Amino acid sequence: MQPSAVPELAHTHARPIHWVATATAVAGVVALSSVLQPDHATAAAPGAPHTKNASAQALPPDPADVEFPLDCGPVKLVVKKQVSGDLDGDGRPETVAAVHCDAPMGTPPDGVYVLTQAAGAEPRVVATLVAPEDGNNVDDFSVRGGDAVATLLGYSSTDVPRCCPDVRETVKWRWENGAFVRSAPSDARSV
Repeated sequence: MQPSAVPELAHTHARPIHWVATATAVAGVVALSSVLQPDHATAAAPGAPHTKNASAQALPPDPADVEFPLDCGPVKLVVKKQVSGDLDGDGRPETVAAVHCDAPMGTPPDGVYVLTQAAGAEPRVVATLVAPEDGNNVDDFSVRGGDAVATLLGYSSTDVPRCCPDVRETVKWRWENGAFVRSAPSDARSV
């Protein structure tokens, strides 16, 4: 091994004074950062009105805190999917939840419900968009531009096995005059 032609540098060996200087610098940065804070964030959720009270933005209702109008007997109720958005234009989010009974066999039908929650109150079901008695299953749904949109799977007759839906329909609900009005976009139904 050949010896280095460059003499040993003094700053390559840490001495206690180096550690003290580093600790002092870090403590100064931490102290300064606790004094200098950025302004509070004022961003609003997309589509939500931006007001001075937007910092107290309401959280959407949690389906786990709601009793759904669905009798599952000895099996438990399952929340299959949930989405949130402001459906009625009041600036507070609603939750749309697809739920069904956790049947051990077969394909249990889904119910789709709209949940709301007033300030300081418990969340509650305010509308049934799809009743389990209709026998449909929800393939997908979302909230878009204030509309609840869903793809429903159904059956063309009672001869079709419950495992294999043969009807696919895309529907939407819009809040109009105090109620959810169902409509189907053109060419939404197929067999």
